[in-house]
Amino acid sequence: MAIVVVGCGALADRSVFYASEAAKAAGGSFPMDATAGIVAGCAMVALSRVFTRRTQKGDAMARALAEVLGRVSVRDAIVLALLSGVAEEMLFRGLLQPMIGWVAASLLFGAAHIAPRRDLWLWTGTSVVAGFVLGALFAATGNLVAPVVAHFTVNATNLRWLSVHYAGPRSAE
Repeated sequence: MAIVVVGCGALADRSVFYASEAAKAAGGSFPMDATAGIVAGCAMVALSRVFTRRTQKGDAMARALAEVLGRVSVRDAIVLALLSGVAEEMLFRGLLQPMIGWVAASLLFGAAHIAPRRDLWLWTGTSVVAGFVLGALFAATGNLVAPVVAHFTVNATNLRWLSVHYAGPRSAE
């Protein structure tokens, strides 16, 4: 997906790593943007934990996701989070958001996370909210560093957490 996105950006004669040419010229601060991504990602993880632990709907959603995912090793969680974080942010924030806007890109992000099972529709809704947060990070920083780091943080942490707490008996990893 990332290769296709970069190709589409090249056809449109613009970088998919920056929100605009002005943002590209300004550069940005990798340490500050990465820190913003970590803070936002940790906040989203914390909110998901509260929702999961304190509501029946959150608990049911976590159980359904864990059933679909099964056991996920630390290595697999990191690899999946890196691949999805980079590719999805390149597509939804880097390519689409500058073309169609923050709201439309966030809604499409949620639509890309539509689950075929009714008990996972709430996950689709949380994906829309996450899309708005990730889009805001992109708009604020002007580059993909913060949204990629936040996306990675959420996915790596939550994939492993679901696996450990909801996916059944532990296996040797």
